[in-house]
Amino acid sequence: MATILHIETATKNCSVSVADKGELLAIQELNDGNYSHAEKLHPFIQQVMEEVKLSFNDIDAVAVSKGPGSYTGLRIGVSAAKGLCFAFDKPLISIETLQSLAYKVSMEEGVIIPMLDARRMEVYAAVYNSKHERVRDIKAEIIDENSFQEYLLKGKVYFLGDGAEKCKEVITHENAVFIDGEFPSAKEMVKLSFDKYKKNDIEDVAYFEPFYLKDFVVTSERKKL
Repeated sequence: MATILHIETATKNCSVSVADKGELLAIQELNDGNYSHAEKLHPFIQQVMEEVKLSFNDIDAVAVSKGPGSYTGLRIGVSAAKGLCFAFDKPLISIETLQSLAYKVSMEEGVIIPMLDARRMEVYAAVYNSKHERVRDIKAEIIDENSFQEYLLKGKVYFLGDGAEKCKEVITHENAVFIDGEFPSAKEMVKLSFDKYKKNDIEDVAYFEPFYLKDFVVTSERKKL
């Protein structure tokens, strides 16, 4: 058995799934345009466990989306995952958020560039090949008309994620393909987590932290004169 609980909270999509040996058994998710993780995450976890008629003692690992993404969303998801691992003595598996998002695209040629919104014209992005292998590191970058030209000149480039929408008017190359409405989901985590489980590629629960990519900065409101 390799029954794994998956938690995805890196964006506005609050998503939880259970899978066994890489096969999806149950999923609950909500993306209503708001960050509802604090209210929805734990009920979703309970619902998927009840749907598959398993207790937390029955699962073999907990997988969590590690980032980058929303600071608050990642913190909520990782805290929940670590809490379950501590409480039930389960291993923790971390999944790159952008890689699982890339798995929403299937193609034979070109590259996939999943993007997460990082405010204004900045995105968190990485580049994956047709086998969903990362061929360029994850970066926080400001998008302009020259972004990703080295890939666009060679063939089709598939952009997706909540950061891609604002890039449509800037990246206008004929090889650019924009896929709308896609967010990271606990569904695409299933294959990745099973591969890691088989390799015993797990995290140190006590010391694991989300991959924020950028420091979280709190700014105070300026006083009105």
